[in-house]
Amino acid sequence: MQESSKTIIEHVPDFLDWIDVEKGLSNKTQENYDRFLKKFIQWLIDNNLQNLKPHQIDSDHIWKYRVFLARASSNQNKQPLKKTTQNYYLIALRSLFNFFAARDIKSLPAEKVELAKQKKEKKVNFLKLEQVAKLLQAPNTSTFIGLRDRTIMEVFFSTGLRISELVALDRQQFKDSQLNEAIELSIVGKGSYPRTVYLSQRSVRWLKRYLESRDRLAGPGDHDSPLFLNFRSPKKTSKRLSARSIEQIIKKYALMVGLPASTTPHTLRHSFATDLLNQGADLRTVQEFLGHQNISTTQIYTHVTNKRLRDLHRRFHGGAKISDQ
Repeated sequence: MQESSKTIIEHVPDFLDWIDVEKGLSNKTQENYDRFLKKFIQWLIDNNLQNLKPHQIDSDHIWKYRVFLARASSNQNKQPLKKTTQNYYLIALRSLFNFFAARDIKSLPAEKVELAKQKKEKKVNFLKLEQVAKLLQAPNTSTFIGLRDRTIMEVFFSTGLRISELVALDRQQFKDSQLNEAIELSIVGKGSYPRTVYLSQRSVRWLKRYLESRDRLAGPGDHDSPLFLNFRSPKKTSKRLSARSIEQIIKKYALMVGLPASTTPHTLRHSFATDLLNQGADLRTVQEFLGHQNISTTQIYTHVTNKRLRDLHRRFHGGAKISDQ
């Protein structure tokens, strides 16, 4: 290990290049790390530590930065930063120290950056099958907007897509010849991780109705447009429906049929996974469907697997047939 003549702040651009070229992190992740480290840089400047070099930083500096984060507030609502948000900043700092280690630059070990203690994770927010049915049936499908909204929710529940993945879908990914049967669709999801998602025959029927209605309104020639449109009128330019707009759509219909106000597109993703597990799928299979790179992420669905295993144990374990005598 060698001591660097450059300051920590001067190393940050090199770190961002490192997570791009060597770690292969997505553009969005790179942007987030850049944003998280800017808070640390500003803290260094505010505390007259802008000239601090990697080998000069110590545990006391880290402790003071953690105290700063614990007392900081969010720019939006002026509320204290949540523990999870504090940890995003600390994880970015850990990654910077990992970069120093990879480059043989003397610095504090990454494990010296302790994360904020978090409360036990809340249970997964999902809908039962009958609740999903109520949500799907809420839009007025005699209108174009209602038909579009029904199709969005059908595709969500059939595929388990993330909202960013659904927003990114394009019309040209769906050929007219495919719209009479279930569809297997290749997408590139979070972290540039490719996977196959499956549209059921049911969701394809709604997709076909939506596209036929859209073609009648917009006319031919928009096959390169986004799949789901913020469609104002036939005379105006159509735009890709935003993630925020889709969140508002889901919430509107959830409230309309008496479902929790906390119902979001991610609730439908959780409901998709929960339904698969209830029907007998295993966690590894659900991991593939959801595009989780690590099985530990999929293990949030233990509320389903635990109950199913308990029921199977009660049903099949032969111990009940053995006499107690």
